[in-house]
This record gives sequence, structure tokens and C-alpha cells, in this order.
Amino acid sequence: MVGNVWEWTSLPFKVKSLKRSVQAVHADKAGYKLSKGGSFLCHASYCYRYRIAARSGTSADSSTSHHGFRLVYPV
Repeated sequence: MVGNVWEWTSLPFKVKSLKRSVQAVHADKAGYKLSKGGSFLCHASYCYRYRIAARSGTSADSSTSHHGFRLVYPV
């Protein structure tokens, strides 16, 4: 799935770093949702998150061509 689109999830985005400088950078992301994966726009020159384990935060009102979601139904 990596390389298609960032997958927007229902989970909240959390920074697990203990460094105060990292926490300060992400302090304004309250309410952001977790995005996983990587998109077709990722390139080594500006996006080093082109991997399945990549995580990012996205606001709920974001709409771009490189974000998507997956519908899951119980069997």
C-alpha cells in the first residue's frame, strides 16, 4: 500500500518523543488524526517518509489528492 496515498485513520495523532523541542513543534496538532503509509508525491529529495511504518498528523478538514481512507466492514 505504500506509495498510493496517505491513509487517514480515526486514531488521534500523538507524538511519542520525550524531547520538549519535538513536543513543542507538534503542540498545535490537537484534534489531528493519524495518517499512515506514504503517498505518490513522496520523493527522496523532500519526503523521507516513503515507507509503510510512516506516521503523520492530518487535520480533519484537510482535502488533498494524496490523502485517502479505507472502508472496512466486518465479515
